[in-house]
Amino acid sequence: MTDKLQIFGATPSPYTQKMISICRYRHIPYEAYFGDVAGKLNDLNIEPPKPVLLPTILLKDNNGALKPTTDSTPIIRRLEKDYPQRKLLPKDPALSFINYLLEDFGDEWVTKYMFHYRWYFEDDANKAGTVLPLVDIATNTSEEELIELKKFFSDRQIGRLWVVGSNETTADLIDKSYKRFIGLMDNHLLNNKFLFGDKPSSADFAIYGQLTQLVGFDPTSRRIAEENSYRLVAWVDIMADLSGHDVENNNWTELEDSPETLKEILKEFGRMYVPALLANAQAIAEGNESWETMIDGSIWKQKSFPYQVKCLNWIKEEFDNLNENDKSRIIKYLDGTGCELLLN
Repeated sequence: MTDKLQIFGATPSPYTQKMISICRYRHIPYEAYFGDVAGKLNDLNIEPPKPVLLPTILLKDNNGALKPTTDSTPIIRRLEKDYPQRKLLPKDPALSFINYLLEDFGDEWVTKYMFHYRWYFEDDANKAGTVLPLVDIATNTSEEELIELKKFFSDRQIGRLWVVGSNETTADLIDKSYKRFIGLMDNHLLNNKFLFGDKPSSADFAIYGQLTQLVGFDPTSRRIAEENSYRLVAWVDIMADLSGHDVENNNWTELEDSPETLKEILKEFGRMYVPALLANAQAIAEGNESWETMIDGSIWKQKSFPYQVKCLNWIKEEFDNLNENDKSRIIKYLDGTGCELLLN
């Protein structure tokens, strides 16, 4: 075994890319293992998690034993405790909460863009269906086996479009939201290196992880990005390795001094993701297997998703744990973005 952080994932996984880039930035020694996560863990006599999610990272439990751990958001917070250098979470609790919102937005809404473009369009699905088995299994997979694996991977992922909310009803909404998001990021990056000024946070890496695929892998979404913001394309390249970024002479902005361009990004969150979160939570509470609601003036419908109820509850818990002064600052800052509806 090794003292380095062991990351098991795949290159086309946005969350794997998120965690690897974080380790580079934070100077956390790591080893990355790509493909067949369950098999590699079994080889180490470690029982894989159920289900196997990407990435799976080995962290020590209270007894010092290595435990396969998934879900990047709590992993990031565990690493904040384990590694003191070059931290990701702003010290100001109110700003840290806004960071939490935007990290969740990246992980849970921007990923809808990624999954939609990858599997909804024929050319994109053809590329992903061909490349993903080569990454997950082996690049020397025979052509005959690759044909079978491509069908298996493609059928499985295309079948999940309904789960993430990509369908004929929502396709136009997703496309418009993605294009707006690119424009909003372009405007923000015109005067800011990162979301909160001159120092990256976990929210930057969450959005970066999804964009590694939207800008770096999938043909349709990359074309859209290049047509609308070479600035964002360049930012994705820069975010890949921030190991040399000066953290001593750069810092996060103050919440009250945050630029209007940041609030505009939060308005997209409130416009699209907030009503989806709330409608999904209501559907789960009522025992409905699917739901539909009006989002941005159009119908959105999808399968109910229990995990995003957890996301909503975690947002509420983060807010409830703050003192009254920080809560007031957040409510004032979020007023008019639509995000304040999450805090009721």
